[in-house]
Amino acid sequence: QLVESGGGLAQAGGSLRLSCTASGRTFVNYAMGWFRQGSGKERDFVGVISWSDGRTYYADSVLGRFTISRDVAKNTVYLQMTSLKPEDTAVYYCAANLLRHYQLATMADENTFASWGQGTQVTVFS
Repeated sequence: QLVESGGGLAQAGGSLRLSCTASGRTFVNYAMGWFRQGSGKERDFVGVISWSDGRTYYADSVLGRFTISRDVAKNTVYLQMTSLKPEDTAVYYCAANLLRHYQLATMADENTFASWGQGTQVTVFS
């Protein structure tokens, strides 16, 4: 089970940190991904982290502004968002699946993830 938290309102240029806490299993050899879906839009890839070694891979739209990290002891993945823009407004989802290939870019597709959280709303105003 994945549970996101930390969404809310933020001013453009500001920051928010989302959390995704996992329960019920160990996530060794898993990839934990973040996706987002704006109103009336498809769900887009944001970034992914390898649970075992902490490697990350990001969408170009967030590269340099968003950072994914994990706390193994807390079974939690974080999405630190900085320099927020109104176009970052979306429902943010975390997802989990076995990492089947070394290249994290292979996980930049929502269809590669089987487990999903309920989502948390992020609204950025200018």
